[in-house]
Amino acid sequence: MIPDSVKRIEDWAFFECGLTSVVIPRSVTSIGEYAFSHCARLAKVAIPNSVKSIEQWTFNGCVSLASVAIPDSVTSIGWGAFENCRGLTSITIPDSVTSIGEYVFCNCISLSDVTLSASVTSIAGSAFSGCEGLTTVTIPASVTSIGENAFSGC
Repeated sequence: MIPDSVKRIEDWAFFECGLTSVVIPRSVTSIGEYAFSHCARLAKVAIPNSVKSIEQWTFNGCVSLASVAIPDSVTSIGWGAFENCRGLTSITIPDSVTSIGEYVFCNCISLSDVTLSASVTSIAGSAFSGCEGLTTVTIPASVTSIGENAFSGC
């Protein structure tokens, strides 16, 4: 249990921990780089609306993570934030997010359902590469650029 006194979860805070679930308190406004990276048993995470940014590689390699709800307050999702989350099956990008960064969902092999909000304007290179389970994605008319290899290997 993370106490309400915590304002930020710093870089590498729970790297390679044996956590199976985590509830992030409403006092937290940002989650640092690699904060939960390679927590192979992490299956459930609750991210509150107070979180404004998810840094790069935050949940990278959380192979048991099946779903995650990105709150409407998040404005940026860092490079590779959910890369190699092989158990992730669906994701909804809220209206607050305007761009999908590089490698954000790369190699999420079970990802089959992606919902992009109409506020997304760009999808960076390799954002969904290696998502071999992805069968349908609707790209909204708001998107003006799709990066190199954005959907390669799908």
